[in-house]
Amino acid sequence: MKISVLDQSPISKGSTTEEALNNTIKLARFVEEWGYERFWAAEHHDLFGLASPNPNVMLGIIGANTNTIRLGAGAVLLPYYKPFRVAETYNLLATLYPERVDLGLGRAPGGSAEVSLALSDNYLKQVREYETSIDELMGFLHQTYPADHPYGKIKASPIPKEAPAVWLLGTSEKSAVLAAEKGTNYAFADFMTDFNGPEIVQRFKKESSESNAQAIVAVNACCAATEKEAEEIALSSIIWKLQQDKQEDARVPSKQEAAAYEFSEEEAERVEKMKDKMIIGNPAQVSAKLKQLQEEYAADELMIVTITHDIEDKLTSYRLIREALDVG
Repeated sequence: MKISVLDQSPISKGSTTEEALNNTIKLARFVEEWGYERFWAAEHHDLFGLASPNPNVMLGIIGANTNTIRLGAGAVLLPYYKPFRVAETYNLLATLYPERVDLGLGRAPGGSAEVSLALSDNYLKQVREYETSIDELMGFLHQTYPADHPYGKIKASPIPKEAPAVWLLGTSEKSAVLAAEKGTNYAFADFMTDFNGPEIVQRFKKESSESNAQAIVAVNACCAATEKEAEEIALSSIIWKLQQDKQEDARVPSKQEAAAYEFSEEEAERVEKMKDKMIIGNPAQVSAKLKQLQEEYAADELMIVTITHDIEDKLTSYRLIREALDVG
């Protein structure tokens, strides 16, 4: 089974933003050694407890610190940017790191309404024109504009040996249908939605205009030597999410702080729902659930996001998952 990593550069309580960013680089090097397929960096803006607003910069640094793992954005929030600029940026990365670059695209704001205004005066207009922007971007990446087109005489230089692989990211049927229409690959964020994921991904596969289009399913997982330990580690990310949703300037709490947290009745109910969207357990439990999900989705690959307070717990989780899947 192919497995990959999505990292959001979370900031742990008691640590700095610089440490969070360096931990992302450390994680990329680690999972490359353990045979993970690709490493994607997320884009968020002024979002509580997340360090990186710019996957483009992070990927340039990660590429210089790795050798074989594929690098990608999960995702470039296209409504904020002109397609030509995105094409230039990812062609540059693909030239530096040949045959290793993915370009994931999304239309979510990735932050507050104030952030959207600060980044773009016309965000909502650009969301409405998202499909056109994808077409423009693909034209620049694959140099398909005819000579008499206004863009026919320009190139998104440098031109790499192989164009970045384009993925559309989403959480609903709408994004799957769009990916199928545009002939891109598709990444479905299972950990972010309650929609019928397998049905959505299967529709993408059935309707895709490309016979070799790939589908990734992204899941939230935490693995430790024992189920009890995994539950203790995962609790930090659960509380962190609750604090984020309350718009608190939260950082991932330690296991000790998480264990001492007192839930309100409403929070306790929400925690149980959150756990339903997470895979938490020992290696045998986690690998079994991952295999089950892969079969349900008929996914070509699973992408794992893991939030922990301690980087060593995160590295251990990814190692145990890889070992368990290899043995199985």
